Amino acid sequence: MRTRTDGPICGPSVASQLEPQAAGIRFGSSNRRIAGHRERVMPFLDLRSTTAIAIAALLVGVAPEGRAQGLESKETVEKIVGSEVKEEEARAAADAERVIAAIDRTSENIGTVRKISRLDKIDIVFLADAAVTEGGPPPQIEAKVKEHEKEIADLRKEIEGNAMLFHAIDSRQILTRDVLAIDFDSPNTAVIYAAAKPAQ
Repeated sequence: MRTRTDGPICGPSVASQLEPQAAGIRFGSSNRRIAGHRERVMPFLDLRSTTAIAIAALLVGVAPEGRAQGLESKETVEKIVGSEVKEEEARAAADAERVIAAIDRTSENIGTVRKISRLDKIDIVFLADAAVTEGGPPPQIEAKVKEHEKEIADLRKEIEGNAMLFHAIDSRQILTRDVLAIDFDSPNTAVIYAAAKPAQ
């Protein structure tokens, strides 16, 4: 029995029957097309990446300046708070009676802070001599703070939860822990007493 060695199964492959030049052109042009495609796409990707990096760098450079301008702008603060924000500096020792009266009303004022959403004016009173750096509040005020410690802690939490009041003190770089009391001279005016010095 004769074994065929020149049949389709054992014979030359289809690829070997093709003209080398044709195969080379086909594969070569394919490679050129792929390479050309890469040459067209990659510059676009590089340009886009470069643009993105440039924009990000610009935003990083501008954002801090924008924030600084916002904090220093009286109009911006009042627009965020929705109320006129005034500040004054007083001595706790001289204003002790007024501060103590406000501390005594902390419980009832907590309810007002919880529900109030608009005021015509917010007065912030800096009690510079009551700041921690100055040794804390005078003895008579310190005694009242101890007496109403729980209520004052609750008041500070309510101020943190009230966007209007929180932004008002935050715009003056006052921490909630420095707030001793809040009082309402009228339904539309709040007075916040803070054991802190005005920002320089």
